[in-house]
Amino acid sequence: MAFFRHPQALVETDDIGEGTRVWAFSHVMNGATIGRDCNIGEHCFVEKGAVLGNNVTVKNQVSIWAGVRIDEGAFIGPNASLTNDLRPRSRQANWTLRETHIGQGATIGANATIVCGISIGSFAFVGAGAVVTGNVRAHALVYGNPARLHGFVCRCAEPLTFTGARGVCAACHRQYHKDPQGYVHDA
Repeated sequence: MAFFRHPQALVETDDIGEGTRVWAFSHVMNGATIGRDCNIGEHCFVEKGAVLGNNVTVKNQVSIWAGVRIDEGAFIGPNASLTNDLRPRSRQANWTLRETHIGQGATIGANATIVCGISIGSFAFVGAGAVVTGNVRAHALVYGNPARLHGFVCRCAEPLTFTGARGVCAACHRQYHKDPQGYVHDA
């Protein structure tokens, strides 16, 4: 076995990458795809049709439903809520799956709620307790209910300081530029 499964975890899929760890009381259904070197915390659920890239961290008590794709290096904080149906009703057979995408290196803070059908950009940072109801651009820092843009962050998660269209990270000194539409890119 190329991955670690705690004896009290239920893992039904073989599509798990080398070096991944699945901890106690977690359930990974057959048909879920998990990359290498991931960490799935205790009391997590990964449904058939969910896809996690390499190096993804999922902290305790997170459910990842069908139609959710999480790219490489993303961090999902404890008790974060992900959804896949905009209009849920009990026992409704004709519900519509709405896909959700969490980009490379993005952070979803503890207890944040991500409404389905949206995209969280690469290296975005969603603050703890945020309720995200719309797309979040790359490197954006969002928090609140509903989540609103409060600035931008570096790949290292430190806030970026902009002078005009040029930005720099005080911690790691990476440089960025903001295009005319307000999107942030590596310089």
